[in-house]
Amino acid sequence: MSGGRVPRVLVAKPGLDGHDRGAKVIAHALKDAGFEVIYSGLHQTVEAIVEIAIQEDVDVIGLSIMSGAHLPIAERLIGLLREKEVDDVMVVVGGVIPSRDIPKLKEMGVAEVFPGGTDIDLPAQFIRQRLSLQSA
Repeated sequence: MSGGRVPRVLVAKPGLDGHDRGAKVIAHALKDAGFEVIYSGLHQTVEAIVEIAIQEDVDVIGLSIMSGAHLPIAERLIGLLREKEVDDVMVVVGGVIPSRDIPKLKEMGVAEVFPGGTDIDLPAQFIRQRLSLQSA
């Protein structure tokens, strides 16, 4: 994030998961918190998500996953970001995420996980705090 610009967040729906209500709620909460939000729409490939993130120069990719495929999706996304040498984009994951998988996601490089039932303001607070620490 450079020079005080508004942080840009890509809220993305990977794979065949057609449930986007939570993603839209989070997108609105992030907008209300002052972030610029790009919503990918449904059924995006990991490759498309990474391309959107690069083209839109986002600070954060937020994956909304309800399908249970969070581990392979996150692994592929983080691997592709590394391949493309995109090392300045934070990845967060939300949705139906079993607590046993949270440490695995963080080991892969996911900054934070927001399972169902997370306070609606928590993602914005976490992102803002982490971005301010990175730019300090």
